[in-house]
Amino acid sequence: MIRFDIVTLFPEAFSGWSEHSILGRARKNNLADIRLHNLRDFAGNKHDRVDDRPFGGGGGMVLQALPVLAQVRALELPPGIPLLVMSASGEPWTDTMARQYAGTGRLAILCGHYEGIDQRAIDLLGGREISVGDFVLTGGELPAMCVVDSVIRLRPGVLGNDESLAAESHKEGLLEGPQYTRPEVVEGVSVPEVLLSGDHARTARYRREESLRRTLERRPELLRVAAAAGRLSPDDLRYLEALGFRS
Repeated sequence: MIRFDIVTLFPEAFSGWSEHSILGRARKNNLADIRLHNLRDFAGNKHDRVDDRPFGGGGGMVLQALPVLAQVRALELPPGIPLLVMSASGEPWTDTMARQYAGTGRLAILCGHYEGIDQRAIDLLGGREISVGDFVLTGGELPAMCVVDSVIRLRPGVLGNDESLAAESHKEGLLEGPQYTRPEVVEGVSVPEVLLSGDHARTARYRREESLRRTLERRPELLRVAAAAGRLSPDDLRYLEALGFRS
């Protein structure tokens, strides 16, 4: 069981999201517990206001430190439980991070909003600022869903078939190659012959090369990291060099 505590201005935004498919089954089978906490519960004023204008000027509003501190501290997180702060200026969320946090029993997530959160609250709480991409959203709710989903699916028993985790994108720092299923021909386009051959060695090499090719086309920087880390075999490097890759 892994527990998520999500602090948000808009708990209703999560309605229905975790009730279906893989997340729904994980909760039903007591593999995951998702708890929502409304930041306005700690506003401390009759208007439930938790934001104010930024010092130094500028547009927009900033979430105040005091309600954030009060709400997160009310969770009584045991020492060592991570607090992730969803922020467009945070460090990029990666599969490596998801796998790291999948090994914990509890994770707290703070959803930013408006122009962000008073930095003093983040620093005092020891939060780790996380971004899910080089773009800006209206709030941290969607990023929080991405983080939770990417972590839950890595927990034992959640997918039902752990083999599906073995070769997926980013597992070894590469993108996964294309996938096919029945029928064998769709509008005149056939499944690659090698996948129908029954030759397991050929199939494995084909899939590896397709993964390498796709990564080169879409995320070549990942190949440079994989090469530097020694995760590419001599056969991998020869194939990539034939495609124009230089490590």
